[in-house]
Amino acid sequence: MSNNLLSPEEMSALAQGVNDGSIAVDTGFNTAARVKKHDLASENSSLGVNIASIDMINERFIRLFRIGLMEVLRSSPRINPTKVQIVRFGDYIKDLNAPLSVNVIRMNPLRGYSLAVIDPSIVFSSLVSFFGGLGNGGVGNLLPGRMFTPTEARIIKMILDVTFRTLKEAWSPLMDLDFEVVSSEINPQFAQIADENDLVVLTRFETETSGKGNGFIDLVHPYASLKPVRELLRSRVQTGEGNEESDRQWYDELDNAVGSACLEASVTLGTISTTLKVLETMQVGDMLYFKKPDMACLRPNGIPAFDVHVGTLGQQTAVQIERAVVPGTQ
Repeated sequence: MSNNLLSPEEMSALAQGVNDGSIAVDTGFNTAARVKKHDLASENSSLGVNIASIDMINERFIRLFRIGLMEVLRSSPRINPTKVQIVRFGDYIKDLNAPLSVNVIRMNPLRGYSLAVIDPSIVFSSLVSFFGGLGNGGVGNLLPGRMFTPTEARIIKMILDVTFRTLKEAWSPLMDLDFEVVSSEINPQFAQIADENDLVVLTRFETETSGKGNGFIDLVHPYASLKPVRELLRSRVQTGEGNEESDRQWYDELDNAVGSACLEASVTLGTISTTLKVLETMQVGDMLYFKKPDMACLRPNGIPAFDVHVGTLGQQTAVQIERAVVPGTQ
């Protein structure tokens, strides 16, 4: 039995109708749709992940990170974030030279593993600051196989603790994260969180410490780990749930502080145009003539603010505000 629904004669008649135009072929659904070729075996960095949201998370991270370092390590370096980059993991690894503090971490519930890479300059400058030294401006050339001492490893753990606590707070408007150190290496070649051709999201924080050299801290996330949360990254991370109350409290406190500021105000009855020569020849008893305007001007801190009438109230001289001064008219 043939599996064809149409007989050979019917198939031939149908083909002939299509060829001579007697059978329309442009009917059906989505006839105007256009398709774009996509390779399912490759990753496209333009699909879904909002890099601008990660930039905003990083800005929040920096503010909190400096405070955390000051509390723990007695050091407050200047931290400059670079623009978030999407690079291939192999390209990132080849630009790194051992020894580094390379930490493979889990950021639950994000899938996969991430990297926290700390430059030795930061470790040694933090060590010097912690013990109250002045530093020597750098660490020099280190052997690729040079291991971190127990004291240096302790400083690295303190930096990681501050980093994780700060990252948790920076990501809190979007989601709650828990951090776990899976392993630590000095050679980045041994920290394979992705294949060489896989895309990763790289954020580098460059630090500047006066008298103790410069360094960097890298946070590296596999691109695939951020795809499940791309909808959250499209949301407004600057005003997440739970922040509205603190924002209102901050606004009220700022408003009260500004409202209590003291201002010195003066009332200008009129102005006189003269010359230095006339001013130098003036004597006690000389008269100054000027045209009195209809209203005087009230000037808080020298800025024209209100037109006022000058009079008395009881035993005191007083002014009555008539109207606000339009900026640029005085």
